[in-house]
Amino acid sequence: MTPSDSGAHPRFADALRELGLDDLHPQIRRFPDATRTAAEAAAAIGCELSQICKSLIFAADGVPVLVLMDGASRVDVELVRTELGAEKVTRAKAELVRETTGYAIGGVPPFGHRTKTRVLADRSLLDHEIVWAAAGTPYTVFPMEPKALIAHSGGTLVDVREHIS
Repeated sequence: MTPSDSGAHPRFADALRELGLDDLHPQIRRFPDATRTAAEAAAAIGCELSQICKSLIFAADGVPVLVLMDGASRVDVELVRTELGAEKVTRAKAELVRETTGYAIGGVPPFGHRTKTRVLADRSLLDHEIVWAAAGTPYTVFPMEPKALIAHSGGTLVDVREHIS
């Protein structure tokens, strides 16, 4: 399967090639309908919701930061703020997400972005042997071992998951 056959976004396909991950192209799954939410992606793949790796962009004092979070959890922005030593952390607007990553919300992969961004990866991703992440479009996902995914994204392992009491 060639990168164009996989359905992956061309920028993401280039990133796979640059990282020496060409063997992932055949593993990319393309769906007929967009899977813009973690729940939709999990249902389409047939995996647990927590096996979805969400790639979420936040603005920390106006600077974009990528947070990788399992699909069943929410990011605690206060923990992100503390982790970064920022004064204010907010969810990034769609324009900033596209400007920073080159991808639309719902299709942001964990790496292969337009600009170099700081990456925080929540420890909850390590609860699984394989996680699934977007391949640059809301229609495509790929599987990867969490430690490898975090390493390729340049992520720092943190605890930023919201804990509901």
